[in-house]
Amino acid sequence: MSPRISWEGVFPAVTTQFNDDLSLNIDATARVMDGLIRDGVSGLIVCGSVGENTSLERKEKIAIMEAAKAVAKGRVPVLCGIAEFTTAFAVETAKEAARIGIDGVMVMPALVYSSKPHETAAHFRAVASATDLPVMLYNNPPIYKNDVTPDILASLADVETVVCFKDSSGDTRRFIDTRNMVGDRFVLFAGLDDVIVESVAMGAVGWVSGMSNAFPREGETLFRLAKAGRFAEAMPLYEWFMPLLHLDARPDLVQCIKLCEHIMGRGTALTRPPRLALLPQEKAEVEAMMAKALKNRPRLPDVGLKAA
Repeated sequence: MSPRISWEGVFPAVTTQFNDDLSLNIDATARVMDGLIRDGVSGLIVCGSVGENTSLERKEKIAIMEAAKAVAKGRVPVLCGIAEFTTAFAVETAKEAARIGIDGVMVMPALVYSSKPHETAAHFRAVASATDLPVMLYNNPPIYKNDVTPDILASLADVETVVCFKDSSGDTRRFIDTRNMVGDRFVLFAGLDDVIVESVAMGAVGWVSGMSNAFPREGETLFRLAKAGRFAEAMPLYEWFMPLLHLDARPDLVQCIKLCEHIMGRGTALTRPPRLALLPQEKAEVEAMMAKALKNRPRLPDVGLKAA
């Protein structure tokens, strides 16, 4: 692992909380962050996909970063997502993160534009070269349409600030392909909830998780069991969790995750357009899923988590 960072464990992609008029509720967002840290997560990712980055104004992203730094107080690393239309805008956001004192940035490909592989690499190289912060590169081809393949990642091995790779492709073979190309050059993170145990088995040392917003202790426990090779204990928890983890792979993952978080009393279900509330039938299905999960909520094996 790079000596510059100690990122491992579960880093929830924190939801952004809104008031009834859909204005930013920074106090509620801060309470969500603090609750996750108190429940034992290993880090926070703010302004990611689940944080509705592309629905936020720049001043709102700055406010969220400032709140995250104030809430964390150094207890866990805090990363900020960078999801911008242009390389120049992404560089500006990275500079704001450095000014605020965020611990690192998670950079997505340039949004909207479907780039060629060398353009994807150039975007990442330009943003990472413009900051001294540690950079996590984020690959999510089902959502962002640009696939950051192991070949592209390997081409960035010379960029010192690129220290981590988060893969949400669902293809866990890529962790092995990456190591075969560049060894342990990059810290590897899983980014898709419903392949987390497989990802850890293939070498992921961290998990940027959606559903851990609603069940942080279950998420961190599942990760630690898998990391320790305690698969006999992990599998019953994974099987219980899986219907909810599948929600992270849907186009409306933010609405689903926020609804689950709301049911758990950890936040509201409000999302900003273009994300609309789940249709009644969809909402009822998620609520039924949650009711079943809560009725059968498992007793968690001891993995060294502090008391809630």
